[in-house]
Amino acid sequence: MRTTNCCRCFGASVRWRGPPEKGVSTVKSSALMRRRRRGGPLTVATAVFSAFLMAAAASPVAAAPTAEGWEMGEPRMATPWTDQVSPDNALPEYPRPQLTRKNWQNLNGVWEFAGAAEGEAPPFGRTLAERILVPYPTESALSGIQRHEDFMWYRRTFEVPRGWRVGDGNKLKLHFGAVDYRATVYVNGQRVADHTGGFGAFSADVTDALTRSGPQEIVIGVEDRADATWQPVGKQRLVPDRGIFYEGASGVWQTVWMEPVPAAHVTELDMVPDIDTSTLGLTVNTGEQAEGLTAEVVVKDGRRTVTRTRGPADEPLEVPVPNAKLWSPDSPFLYDLEVVLKDGRRPVDRVSSYFGMREIGTAEGADGKLRMTLNGEILFHMSTLDQGYWPDGIYTAPTDEALKFDLEQHKVLGFNTVRKHIKTEPDRWYYHADKLGLLVWQDMPSMRTGGRPPVDAQRQFEAELHEIVEEKKNWTSVVGWVPFNEGWGEWSREATGRIAEEVKAQDPTRLVNAHSGVNCCASLGDSGKGDVIDWHAYTGPANPMPEGDRVSMDGEHGGFGLEVDGHMWFGEGHAYEMTPDKETLTRRYVENQRDVLTAAQGCGISGAIYTQITDVEHEVNGFFTYDRQVEKMDFAQVRAVNEAIIRNADGSGNGGPDPDPGTPGLQGVHAYKFNEGSGSTAEDSVGGADATLANTEWAAGVEGGGLSFAGDGVADTGASLVDTEGSYSVSAWAKLDEAGGAFQTVVSQDTGNSSAFFLQYSGQDQRWAMSFVGLRALSPEKPEPGRWYHLTGVRDAQAGTLELFVDGKQVASKSACSAGESTGNTVIGRGQYGGNNVDHLRGDVDDVRLFDRALSDAEIAELASAGE
Repeated sequence: MRTTNCCRCFGASVRWRGPPEKGVSTVKSSALMRRRRRGGPLTVATAVFSAFLMAAAASPVAAAPTAEGWEMGEPRMATPWTDQVSPDNALPEYPRPQLTRKNWQNLNGVWEFAGAAEGEAPPFGRTLAERILVPYPTESALSGIQRHEDFMWYRRTFEVPRGWRVGDGNKLKLHFGAVDYRATVYVNGQRVADHTGGFGAFSADVTDALTRSGPQEIVIGVEDRADATWQPVGKQRLVPDRGIFYEGASGVWQTVWMEPVPAAHVTELDMVPDIDTSTLGLTVNTGEQAEGLTAEVVVKDGRRTVTRTRGPADEPLEVPVPNAKLWSPDSPFLYDLEVVLKDGRRPVDRVSSYFGMREIGTAEGADGKLRMTLNGEILFHMSTLDQGYWPDGIYTAPTDEALKFDLEQHKVLGFNTVRKHIKTEPDRWYYHADKLGLLVWQDMPSMRTGGRPPVDAQRQFEAELHEIVEEKKNWTSVVGWVPFNEGWGEWSREATGRIAEEVKAQDPTRLVNAHSGVNCCASLGDSGKGDVIDWHAYTGPANPMPEGDRVSMDGEHGGFGLEVDGHMWFGEGHAYEMTPDKETLTRRYVENQRDVLTAAQGCGISGAIYTQITDVEHEVNGFFTYDRQVEKMDFAQVRAVNEAIIRNADGSGNGGPDPDPGTPGLQGVHAYKFNEGSGSTAEDSVGGADATLANTEWAAGVEGGGLSFAGDGVADTGASLVDTEGSYSVSAWAKLDEAGGAFQTVVSQDTGNSSAFFLQYSGQDQRWAMSFVGLRALSPEKPEPGRWYHLTGVRDAQAGTLELFVDGKQVASKSACSAGESTGNTVIGRGQYGGNNVDHLRGDVDDVRLFDRALSDAEIAELASAGE
């Protein structure tokens, strides 16, 4: 998707040196430029990390338009930090903690603003009618605009400090943390940069657009049509609903700033720790602006110098970190890094940074199940879903203290991990995560839901994904990438697998979760790629098992809700299970987390992500209300259960259940032949649990009689016939009247919520299936209506598998943990989902048998042959 040029340049500008530059400068990071030369994938422009240390000290805030005319909007809810925001302190902190210099100026504050029409000429030299507080999105109360515009203009002036000596080879860089979605930047009427993508940083060299003295004019044209297009939007919607989609966040939403740099300067640092060799792999990138440059690198532990290293710029260096102190959630130690760029003996640039020594990987636990590791030790990722929304600033936290608050509360609550959910954050958020010791799973912001994106949108999505990976690659806290969520915007299973592999090639030092919630919603199915199998289950938890070289995790669960009077976005709230009070909410959380520990010990999940850290708009399932004013649970109980999970979830001494030989023979422990031919009861010829019939008819079976269902019938055994915590098998002859898009269940067992298992026809896949909620072992072919099939579903608890046999042959096997204990009735002819009786059969059934063990392949073949 290319940038739309909605306007044209006007006039000429007075420049410092040299001939005028023509056209547009689309800026790319040096790492991406190197990738282009190597023939790898090319991404959208990323931030060029650059500046120059001069003698003169800079004011932290540049000259700006007068605040007269700006007024904060009226937020529907105020946070503890809302009233701290003003034109003089709009996020004044240094915005780039991993590449710092002393001289810089913040351009946040009051700007001029106007809505625009598509194709409208830029308003050079014109005062715009409204005032907006940058960097808060236009829809937010903090911006002062509090509405959406598809097209908009920003305008302000600034002056270059005298001590910066821009010119004579020195440059002025203008930086944007993020602008949603398409941005065109002009300085003094000259178009200096384009950027497409609402989550990536970008920069522009504006030196040749500057006038010799006096005010310099910046004009930014922005287009953001949000979910009216296929652009990545995450949870933003033009019309937010009373569910899981929220207010939009258009325009400038991260810090705008500038700094002077020399012609040869550090543009970025590539940092890869290696704890096995106690070294930091470091490349000091200069954008290859000059040859013969060297980098002097100093690693420091506080005031103590650890090592000094010297080597060529733009080439990989191995920086020793002897006896390295490792970074972890319990000990988030960070080394300081000082880099001096030299031309011969002459220093030309100096930057400061930091890094943590840590390694992410996988290893088998004592139970033989593959689990995630940190620094070679198994560590369970106990996480929340963190969506990063604010009632006053929407996408932008009101202050840096507020930005840090949510992360601090993760530590208070006993979490060690955060899933940044289909959104990114300013650099300072990751800096705080690094300092606090929180692992971060970074999602790619998704495209809208519904339908399949066109080819140009697919390419743009991939470009923005690689841009995000490139920009976030140095954060110690970031341990994994998540390209897709629940199939939102997914266009093919093969593409999802390819993208996961490309992200892994781009960053082999972290894990890749190709598809969080691969079992859910609009998912196109498991690509088999990446390092992680990730399921979602509400209230859950989800319990996928590790498979091959992929660990497993619960990607989302929980979602218990509580409404708090006076702290509601709407008049009522939504959650996956509502509770009446704080005590009940806490109890349900603790109970649910104990199930997480069971899944970790028995199923081998390596992490679990609870929804969510705060309420967001209509969703009231947070630990805090949306305004961060009220703690909704007993935090001491939350912390205790979370820490217990982390301590005990490594699989030590927690193998699978002991095998139960079960009842021998092929009669089963319960069997229904349906040979009665009349009446309202079907005899259990083995176990005595006769089935009560409703809305069914007697019919001819495979051998003797059978039972016919017309879409509303059921044969209810009146008892729980299957121990779903152990191994079992369920077999039946089945014939469909129709094989369309509706689910039809042959045999299942109720739980009061969703069936513990389903032997069924999956209408979504149009295949036979043996299923748990969110997991289906599917036949390869669509069944023919009017034909009898012999179906057998096998749950082998010891092997951790769920298998489907059709006509005596195994057609599918899935790794699966137990569905858990269930005490509801075993029923024939329907299923249960979400507390409702669903998936009624349209067709006939004969010879249903239930076994208290996993049948062998030979036994199942014998069963199927008996009816031929």
